[in-house]
Amino acid sequence: MRAAIREKHDGGFADRRTVRLWLRLLSCATVVEKRLKRRFGDHFGSTLPRFDVLAQLERAPEGMTMSALSAALLVSNGNVTGVVQVLARDGLVTLAPSPTDGRVAIVRLTEAGRRQFERQAEAHHRWVDAMLADLTPGEMEQLYALLGRVKQSIAADRSEEQP
Repeated sequence: MRAAIREKHDGGFADRRTVRLWLRLLSCATVVEKRLKRRFGDHFGSTLPRFDVLAQLERAPEGMTMSALSAALLVSNGNVTGVVQVLARDGLVTLAPSPTDGRVAIVRLTEAGRRQFERQAEAHHRWVDAMLADLTPGEMEQLYALLGRVKQSIAADRSEEQP
């Protein structure tokens, strides 16, 4: 029998389904993220943010501006800048001025970056597959659809911010 992942609420909030659901989602996401971070470090001497940048650039062979990269990753320009500078130092990406606006840099994968991403992506797929191996394909589709509904509900929330 596998060990269960501890719930953040330790069984509390029985009367608060929404809080229990949120904490369950958070627990799952946190454990998956921690495992991926550790494995990228152990196997590649790299980080999850570096992988995320490489993945975005792999999908954009023409390159991306730093602002577009930040928006795609849902992080600040400052967070992306540091990661991109290290990737450039390591020869995995290039930075070149935009042909239309010299103030804007275009970030592109190098061949070495593409090869590194392919190795990491293969491992990433294996790791995620293993973590979700106990779900049937039907359960995965159902969960994906339900999480889509959760995403819609979150987007539709127009309640006022209150402490």
